[in-house]
Amino acid sequence: MIELGVNIDHVATVRQARRTYEPDPVVAAALAEQGGADGITFHLREDRRHIQDRDVDVLMQTVTVKTNFELACADDVVAIACHAKPDWGLLVPESREEVTTEGGLDVINDKGRIAKAIARLKDAGILTSLFIDPEPAQVEAAAKLGVDAVELHTGPYALAKHDARQVELSRLVACGQATQSANMRLHAGHGLNYTNVRDVAMIPAMVELNIGHSIVSRAVMVGMREAVAEMRRILDLVA
Repeated sequence: MIELGVNIDHVATVRQARRTYEPDPVVAAALAEQGGADGITFHLREDRRHIQDRDVDVLMQTVTVKTNFELACADDVVAIACHAKPDWGLLVPESREEVTTEGGLDVINDKGRIAKAIARLKDAGILTSLFIDPEPAQVEAAAKLGVDAVELHTGPYALAKHDARQVELSRLVACGQATQSANMRLHAGHGLNYTNVRDVAMIPAMVELNIGHSIVSRAVMVGMREAVAEMRRILDLVA
């Protein structure tokens, strides 16, 4: 069975648009668990654009499934992760200019900084994973650093159309084989939605998919009718 990690960052993005207390990503995490999530993923960015330190603290106290803490290799954020002690630490590239994560880590050319972060996470008893582009050389470099898993960046696959999508899928399959041969867990994520996820889930040795934006987007739509109806019922009592 493929494990589903639900990323709740975009719930926090809506909250931070008003810098208020709702919607609460902690509540979203609890609802995701009720829906069948095997894990909760959250990304504490250096600029704190969505998930806040308070969210991390409360999530670590309340989430009953596994926790997947996304973070850059920045010393201060690594320190927070080591203190929080999630089940997984997923190292990702990070730029203040990007809207969302735009590519995988360059493990080949940045291995010193990445290795330092991995060592700190491992010393804290945290399983480690690297978010990488589906390139065999990056898989090989990740294996040499001794991580427990790699998460393949599925963004190019999700954006591709027609024949190009099959090409991108083939890249994912090849890297999946390389990951399995290196005895690492195979994860994938970014841009996956209700129409494109099946082929990625069927990649041999795939263990876990981390999905956020499409699930949060779907939740806005399927829950809007009931949310409006609840407000209507309250107002009708005033009349």
